[in-house]
Amino acid sequence: MRVSLCTITFRHHLISLDEIAAWAEANDFQGIELWGAHARNLAPRPDRNAEWLDGYGLSVPMISDYLPLDGDAETLRTKTVELCRLARRWRTRKIRTFAGNRGSAEVSADERQRIVSRLKDICAITAGYGIQLLAETHPKTLADTAASTVRLIEEVGHPAFAINFDTLHVWEGGDDPVAVHRSMKPHIRHYHLKNIVDRTDLTVFEPANVYAAAGSRRGMTPLFEGTVDYDRFLSEITGDPQADASLEWFGNDCFETLRGDRQQINHMVEARAPARRTAGF
Repeated sequence: MRVSLCTITFRHHLISLDEIAAWAEANDFQGIELWGAHARNLAPRPDRNAEWLDGYGLSVPMISDYLPLDGDAETLRTKTVELCRLARRWRTRKIRTFAGNRGSAEVSADERQRIVSRLKDICAITAGYGIQLLAETHPKTLADTAASTVRLIEEVGHPAFAINFDTLHVWEGGDDPVAVHRSMKPHIRHYHLKNIVDRTDLTVFEPANVYAAAGSRRGMTPLFEGTVDYDRFLSEITGDPQADASLEWFGNDCFETLRGDRQQINHMVEARAPARRTAGF
């Protein structure tokens, strides 16, 4: 498993990508997931690209953005093309978006079909660039439960369409992340990893709170200290060299928390390695 950090972690910090890259390299991360806003803001810096990041032994596994599926069709097309061009600059073949902004139980059949149609249109564009479109499992979208997400995959039915598996949000939707992962694995191209102290704290991840500099961070917790069992879940994916995962930390003490989570993942992998070797022998 390749592990990345997310630049969205530093959305309220006065810190450069150079500093983030140097720190990521020093702390055994393999990549940096770029927030779409950051990728666009770096556009005037032609010296900041995939080749530059190669110097740190890092890559960009995915650019995470929010394409306006409910907006004007031409605006959506323009923004998708722009995002694909940014993805090429950073040599990534994955862009992430949300499947609308209303939950699966809230939308009408016509509304759902409109979002599906827009996702098909976007996939036709991204496929032309050799890029996959990943819908994130997330509340208040059409990928808010396992059943709706599976249905969405079938409805879009495009080879460029896949899933960014946010483990916490799968659990939030009332499903067992391990069981869902096993059934959905052929369609998963990326993982977001974060945790929470208790289900009652989930509102801390509401966008209006997360993106507010003065928003609450209560309930956000290191990966192995929360209510979602990551020892169990990571046992499913740590042995897969093709798996891409990002530590999506929104709380305070960024460097300390990311460093600790990365070290614990390494310890977990090392502890399991002898058992894998013995079984293979």
